[in-house]
Amino acid sequence: MDSQQLWAADTEQVIFQERVGKTPPAPTPFDLDDDAFADGDDNDPSYEFSSTVIRAELARAVSPPQQDEIPTDIEESLDADAAGGTSKLHAGISGSLDVSDPLPNGSQLYAKFDTVSLSESPIDEKHKSVHDEEHDDAQHRAVHHSKSESRPTSIEGDDPETPSGQSILVMAAPTPSHPLSPVSSPISSSSPSRPSSSHKVHKVTRSTGPSALEKVISKTRPPFLPPKSRVEDQKHLSDWEKMMERSRAAEDKRRKALQERRLARELRVEQSLHIWEKGILPDWKIVHRNPAMRKLWWGGIPTKLRATMWQHAVGNPLALSKDTYRICLARAKRLLEAGTFPKTSLDQIEQDVRSTLPSLHIFHPDSGPMYGELKDMLHAWVVSRSDEGSGYVPGVAKIAAMILLNMPASPGFIVMKNLLERHCMRSFYGEISANDDVEAYYRIFDTLLADGMPKSMHFGYPLSNTRSLLSVYFNFKQHHISPSAYLRDWIIPLFIDHLPFEACARLWDVILLEGDAFLYRASLAMLAILEPRLFFPDRQELLELLRGENKAALEVARREGRAMDGGKYEIYGVDEEVLWDRIDAMNDWWKESTWTRLLHRELPDI
Repeated sequence: MDSQQLWAADTEQVIFQERVGKTPPAPTPFDLDDDAFADGDDNDPSYEFSSTVIRAELARAVSPPQQDEIPTDIEESLDADAAGGTSKLHAGISGSLDVSDPLPNGSQLYAKFDTVSLSESPIDEKHKSVHDEEHDDAQHRAVHHSKSESRPTSIEGDDPETPSGQSILVMAAPTPSHPLSPVSSPISSSSPSRPSSSHKVHKVTRSTGPSALEKVISKTRPPFLPPKSRVEDQKHLSDWEKMMERSRAAEDKRRKALQERRLARELRVEQSLHIWEKGILPDWKIVHRNPAMRKLWWGGIPTKLRATMWQHAVGNPLALSKDTYRICLARAKRLLEAGTFPKTSLDQIEQDVRSTLPSLHIFHPDSGPMYGELKDMLHAWVVSRSDEGSGYVPGVAKIAAMILLNMPASPGFIVMKNLLERHCMRSFYGEISANDDVEAYYRIFDTLLADGMPKSMHFGYPLSNTRSLLSVYFNFKQHHISPSAYLRDWIIPLFIDHLPFEACARLWDVILLEGDAFLYRASLAMLAILEPRLFFPDRQELLELLRGENKAALEVARREGRAMDGGKYEIYGVDEEVLWDRIDAMNDWWKESTWTRLLHRELPDI
């Protein structure tokens, strides 16, 4: 065997151990006569497979003239794919090597793919020592094959078994007469190694337009129905857009009409000032005898006369003196200085004041000019209830704030004390002992709701909607929503949290005049306004709507740029004109006798 054949045989043996070692050798037959501890085994030659030994063997076996006959031309190009991070390695390999004896198991050897790594990925522990030495000393190793030239094929793609950032070099299958020699070591690219995709950080980008699915999916038919034709779908979508435009135009027209009505009403109130001064102010009780004067009162009290009219309407059943506020405030200040004022009441007052009429900004703790005056009035009110053993009730700050906006603190304190001593208000502001009375008031409202909502077709709705209006009451019953879920939140602050300030002021004008009966009438009018929204099949959605926290309505209000710090029901389009339209429409069926009968039935001790 000449030196060239010897070099080829040694190289094939090393390659076979390194690259094709994955194919297990044929098992040796078991021999019973073979002694594992025989002395003859000590004379077996030892083999060391390392790059140093291989290079020494090649230098000894191959002469320089023969090496010159082995040209090597390797062309590499690395093309990075921006989307997938894959790379292509094109290698042009030429050379000649005469091999007389074919490799054993050559068909098995070249039936596999050769994977060349372009990254510094971890090497298999089984061949780690051999690969480390070869990687340091031979970065550009020549690849030799037989005279029959086979071009490698570069394959791109995402192989689940191939890590990202590596290239796959597939050698063409050799002809049977010219088997190829396996590659002795992995080919290292001269380009910097690319990191594995597992170490890449991909930035998440948000789409600024409709997705591909949204562009083709139908927006006018549910997905569980057969699809429409494209022409029909576009036509229906165009019709829907036109319908929405007409709806927005109608809503704008309605708002403009309500605004014009509000301005006209305010003008009438100002022009009727002389009637108030001459006809009502000398004897305010004339409103109970004269329907025209009563209607004038219902239209709203002029701002400059509101304090006087409120004091007359509420009266002074408790017979409080003019010095009551001064005395109670002095006691409260002494308790505050001594540090004996109830800490719980102080915390409740501070929290309640912060949420009082936030749109006006006059009761703000930092910059509100009436912040201190409001807290003084609340401290005095807590002291005035100390004899009863009662503390502060959240919601009183709203009552006190509305009164302070219309009159000084001293007469306002007397008005507030007498107003909160009315039986309905006292029950809701009372302690646990008043719970029975509160439940009785809930039953009265539930009866009025069942009797009144079927007749709400007079609220401007056509007769065909009677059945849907009637179902509001049954929808509440089906989802176990009783008046206790919403009525308390309306009555304790007297609607200040839920209605615009102007609507509340006019509503207070009539509540102070008519008493608890009008309080319930206004509550029914509130439900009549919300009636189109009260058919949700989910209890939680109904409760969110009644609390003024409906997500869809809030989103529409934000999109239209409406103020979000006013009344909670402003997002539903509830304003002064809409509310009084509902109240006036109840004249056909509301009867004071019905209220009186229910009151005596549920609360016979009054």
